[in-house]
Amino acid sequence: RFAVTDYKEEVWITYNKILPDLFREGQGVIVLGKLNDQGEVEASEVLARHDENYMPPEVSSSLKTAHATSETPYPAN
Repeated sequence: RFAVTDYKEEVWITYNKILPDLFREGQGVIVLGKLNDQGEVEASEVLARHDENYMPPEVSSSLKTAHATSETPYPAN
């Protein structure tokens, strides 16, 4: 059980599955579910949002490796 807020109001979410790896305080989320009689959302799915600069670790690692082993340097501007 956790709360989401827009800093004016707060809504409690109940979710009985494993939360996404990127889920943490202060991070945006997308919650799909139904509002129950107590005003809480019974979530069927929770997705963690990330900023536009996010890159999965395996992609970042691959890019670093490719750049480090590149035989052709980038042209100077």
